[in-house]
Amino acid sequence: MTALAQKMIAEVLQPGDFAIDATVGNGLDTFFLADQVGPHGHVIGFDIQEIAHHRTNLILGEAGLLTRVKLVQTGHENLAESLPETWHGQVKAVMFNLGYLPRGDKTIITVPETTVPALETAARCLCHGGRMCVVIYPGHTGGEKEAEAVQQWAENLPSMDYDLELLVSPKANDTAPRLLVVTRR
Repeated sequence: MTALAQKMIAEVLQPGDFAIDATVGNGLDTFFLADQVGPHGHVIGFDIQEIAHHRTNLILGEAGLLTRVKLVQTGHENLAESLPETWHGQVKAVMFNLGYLPRGDKTIITVPETTVPALETAARCLCHGGRMCVVIYPGHTGGEKEAEAVQQWAENLPSMDYDLELLVSPKANDTAPRLLVVTRR
């Protein structure tokens, strides 16, 4: 699902654009976004875990992409307060990879109480034609509750302003990852 999320974002993200990685994790989506926006674009990445910032700084530094990215060590629920005012309504891509940090502390997870407000802010920040991809993992403790909250949030978005797609593998069970794609009209 993460590769599919990147493919869906690549369809809309251009050099010079603004992008957000709402859950930096190991930095793979941050790296992807920084590469896509080119030298004149900008990415802001959010994560509460110091190890996530450390790992991401390493891969961005090795690739020479640090100047394109600002990492903020806070939860994604603080997205609105951490974005420059000029970004509101100008963001072309937002990525969320929910759950826990792979190779990290699996007791630190994303939760509906912080994820839903972050999704609300991210949706408002999208420009026309902008896209948000949310990889949802219902298979871990707390994941099913978060998946339900995210899907309910998405169903309540105004259909005149946003297009929604929920992608699930045809062979998936109830705990398989899924991808929510939100595109602003």
